[in-house]
Amino acid sequence: METIRLIDDLNPPPRLLMGPGPVDVDPRVLKAMSMPMLGQFDPAFTAYMNETMSLYREIFQTNNKWTFLVDGTARAGIETMMVSILEPGDKVLVPMFGRFGHLLVEIAQRCGAKVVTIETEWGSVFDPSQIEEAVRRERPKMVALNQGDTSTTMAQPLKDIGTICHNNDVLLFVDATASIVGMDLPVDDWKIDAVSIGLQKCLAGPPGSAPITFNGRVEEIVSKRKHIEAGIRPDDYTAGSGTRIPSNYFDLSMLMDYWGETRLNHHTEAASMLYAARECARIVLQQGLKESFERHALASESMVAGLQAMGLRLFGDLKNKMPNVTGVFIPEGVPGEKVRSQLLNDFGIEIGTSFGPLHGKIWRIGAMGYNCRKRSILTCLAALEAVLRQNGYKVGSPGAGVDHATKVYRAAGE
Repeated sequence: METIRLIDDLNPPPRLLMGPGPVDVDPRVLKAMSMPMLGQFDPAFTAYMNETMSLYREIFQTNNKWTFLVDGTARAGIETMMVSILEPGDKVLVPMFGRFGHLLVEIAQRCGAKVVTIETEWGSVFDPSQIEEAVRRERPKMVALNQGDTSTTMAQPLKDIGTICHNNDVLLFVDATASIVGMDLPVDDWKIDAVSIGLQKCLAGPPGSAPITFNGRVEEIVSKRKHIEAGIRPDDYTAGSGTRIPSNYFDLSMLMDYWGETRLNHHTEAASMLYAARECARIVLQQGLKESFERHALASESMVAGLQAMGLRLFGDLKNKMPNVTGVFIPEGVPGEKVRSQLLNDFGIEIGTSFGPLHGKIWRIGAMGYNCRKRSILTCLAALEAVLRQNGYKVGSPGAGVDHATKVYRAAGE
């Protein structure tokens, strides 16, 4: 008989996660996740569901009734939107400015959509006129794009895109996982039809829950595809006239009945993740959305000042840089992976590499959510300087990175 090997208690090593995400989870969120389990239709639990919907309406700056959670990582939110809206043969336009544009293409294609793309060089974004020209030329059902793409550290301006789409009777779907509460996203004012996000970046939560919101234009499309599985169908059930949504788990029509007044028994809600999502939103809104945007902008300014003072060259079009992630060229002759390994093993600090054409060329250093604070930034800069020196890089004036980053915070009164 095989001897059963005893496994030690779970005891992850302490880390300061200063990469593109995930980031350290706020201790208040971890505490919320330890709260007792409740049945999914317990009145106390459904009250928490309603509170969570209300909180995320404020996070998304929307009046959309349909604002709730999809159980799964951020990608689950993207799949839910696409599989529920898109039917085989529908045309989707994806403006790609990084790795996650390719993800949107992949998922749309798996839904049977005809995908057309426009591309820009990694490190740049689109002028709204470029998207408008493509919309008028292609006449898609949907434009799908990311607000921020951590692979390039760039953020696509969205203010005019919703109006362009509405004027051409096109749906606008935005994945804002990388940017939500790190930068502004007024869903209603910017006429965005559907948005999906995750918790693991500026919201300072764990991956595993995907908040979404969508408006009446999306609801109308989804309602025409309504299908309720056998065994839970009400007596007055009438199927929609459109094609059945091919995913049961990501079927928006049934999720709407689960989160709405019907309380359809579609699935068992992930209670601990709902607690986490609720607490993530509560913490941000307690501070204030505007204050959250300002905190991330200040962190970005400080990080940029510190890195440049160390003689490091930043990647991309800085006027469109995400406030929560900074791309840094790996200096010539410096072993990029060795530096990352030493930061992790010697200092317990994680920074990121990148993908595709940027793999091995840049580091991605984040400052978001719980780690979006002066102490974390100064610690990261000090450790990076030490490791760079150990690998033969001439940093310049010792301590310059920390000194310049500190000056930014002091100028802001911190």
